[in-house]
Amino acid sequence: MITATLTLGAPPATAAGAVTVEEARLDRAVPQEILRRGGFASVAPEFARALAGAESYGEAERAVARHGERLWRDAVDRAQGRRVRGDLSVDDDRPLYWARLAMTRELRSWKPEFTLGEEGRARLLDRLERSSRGQDAIRFPAGKGVKQILLTGFDPFTLDRDVRISNPSGATALALDGTWIRTADGGLARIETAVFPVRWQDFADGTVERTLRGHLPRVDLFTTVSQGRIGRFDIERFNGAWRGGFPDNENVSRTETVPVDDPATRPQWTATTLPYASIVAADTGRFPVRDNTAVTEIPAGGAGPVDRPAGPTPGSTARAGGGGNYLSNEIAYRATLLRDRLGLPGLPGGHVHTPVLEFGAGNTDPASGTVTDPEFVRNRLDIIAQVRAIVAVAAANS
Repeated sequence: MITATLTLGAPPATAAGAVTVEEARLDRAVPQEILRRGGFASVAPEFARALAGAESYGEAERAVARHGERLWRDAVDRAQGRRVRGDLSVDDDRPLYWARLAMTRELRSWKPEFTLGEEGRARLLDRLERSSRGQDAIRFPAGKGVKQILLTGFDPFTLDRDVRISNPSGATALALDGTWIRTADGGLARIETAVFPVRWQDFADGTVERTLRGHLPRVDLFTTVSQGRIGRFDIERFNGAWRGGFPDNENVSRTETVPVDDPATRPQWTATTLPYASIVAADTGRFPVRDNTAVTEIPAGGAGPVDRPAGPTPGSTARAGGGGNYLSNEIAYRATLLRDRLGLPGLPGGHVHTPVLEFGAGNTDPASGTVTDPEFVRNRLDIIAQVRAIVAVAAANS
């Protein structure tokens, strides 16, 4: 998520029955085609029927949890070649994204027979978000001798530029959830994953900390993953406590210090503890992997931002981490800050930026192009495979 800074005003809060900016994009032809060709077109209608049959809040809550969990399971199963529906390649993360939005739109507009206040509806929406993103389905097997790895991805973003966009980090999360890998040293590791929204407010509300807090003390390694620069992977060395203002998926902008609990102890910078030297030196795939130490800071006593190729200087104020100042930098900052606040300085963890997922030559015009092509699929498969290899190297060297 390497982006330029752009500042927009925030829209008013969404009222019950009104669709969000994200949900409104569902009415375009491309999302409908992705839902149909991904085999997920029936998800929202089935969910709507379940809601219509709920005669109490408790029944509604159970229906939300059941259908959210099923959506995540079905998306993971599809990504891993089980119960595949539709003709889109199995590695495609977009059916999950658009199906979830179709479900939240149904839930937002639902008018039950019983009284449902805005607070109750918000709790149901939150439950749907968590369950359909795998955030409450992270379960590592018991036993010794197996390394436990936690990996996170993101939804597609910049959809007003090209609504066809897929996010390779989300595709990677689906492909690797619940899988086992042999690490480079011959050991065995289990990977559990979750996906996060591209929305500033969700991060301010603590979705990252809520999801990760109970797992970090028990895992052997964690990595947040997002889409970054064209043609290369980056292991981001430093993360900054600054939001640069680029609009999120709701077209909301935030330019401010990253809001976290206990701001008095909030550092300007956090650092990766991933074994970056070993990762960069390994042959993990066709894309080059870079140890990225660059940041942008306001030096101590300075008045304006300065680019620092070798990392932050003492006493400086963050303006961009290696991963920029969008939500990829923020999830890395929050996850590594949580690691440090939990007293886990030796826990390997940090951020991996994937290459930008590109369509094939001749399929670059959003207005006239198709939703997929062979090069697009090859690029996504290669990125997924290389993240898997990077994780295996990291696990062996941690």
